Amino acid sequence: MEHETITLAGGCFWCIEAVFKRMGGVVACTSGYAGGATENPTYEQVCSGTTGHAEVVRIEFDPSVVALDAILRRFFDAHDPTTPNRQGADVGTQYRSAIYLESEQQRPTVEAVITEMRSVFRDPIVTEVEPLDRFFPAEAYHHDYFDRNPNAGYCRVVIAPKLKKLGV
Repeated sequence: MEHETITLAGGCFWCIEAVFKRMGGVVACTSGYAGGATENPTYEQVCSGTTGHAEVVRIEFDPSVVALDAILRRFFDAHDPTTPNRQGADVGTQYRSAIYLESEQQRPTVEAVITEMRSVFRDPIVTEVEPLDRFFPAEAYHHDYFDRNPNAGYCRVVIAPKLKKLGV
C-alpha cells in the first residue's frame, strides 16, 4: 500500500515533529510552513506574523500500520486545540492549530475525530481544517531539532515533558 501524508499545525513544529517521529507507522516528518501567501517564506518572516503561514509538520505514514484517525488523536493529545494562535508561551498566528488536508478523502475522518475530541476539551476546538495549498520545507536547522538538540532550553522545558506526558 502507498504511503499517505497529512500536514498538521499545533504550535512549534519542533514539538509536533518530535511527537510524530516516535509514532509507529510514521515514515517521515518534515517541518515547514503552510497556510500563508508568501512564496518560500523564511523562519524569520513566518515568526513576524506577516506571511499568514503556520509552522507545520508534513507527516508521511503507512496506513497499513497506523490509521489517519490514530494520527489525529495523537495530534489532539499533543497540543491544545482550544487556544487560537497560541500554544503555551508561543503566541502568534504561526502557532495556530490547523489540519491541512492532502486530499478531500481525508475530510470525513478529520471531521469525525474533531467531533469525537469535542467531548475531551472543555472549551471549543478552534482547529482550522482546509486543503493544503502549498508546503514549504523549513530551513535545515529546524529538521530533527529535538533529536539534535535535546539539551537546548526549549527542548528540556517544553518538548521533553510533552513526550513524557504522551508516553513516547
